[in-house]
Amino acid sequence: MSIIPAVRSKEIIAILLKAGFRMVRQVGSHVRFQHISDPTRQTSVPIHPGDIPRWLVRQILTQARIPVKEFLKLLRKR
Repeated sequence: MSIIPAVRSKEIIAILLKAGFRMVRQVGSHVRFQHISDPTRQTSVPIHPGDIPRWLVRQILTQARIPVKEFLKLLRKR
C-alpha cells in the first residue's frame, strides 16, 4: 500500500505554491508550475474533478523533486 494519498488538484497546487513553485501557464485543463529559484524543477497538474490517482501524485512529486516526507508534512499543515 502506498503512503501517498489520492488528493484533489487544489491540494496539490496549494502544496506546490508552499514549496516555492509558481504557476507559469495554463493550457486547457493542465497547469504548469516552475520552481522560483531552480527553473529546472517543473511539473504539470491536471485540473479534473475528483481525486488525482496516487501514481500521478507520485509522478508530480518526482518531476518537482519534492520528497514524499516533505509532501506529507505540507499536506498535514493545510
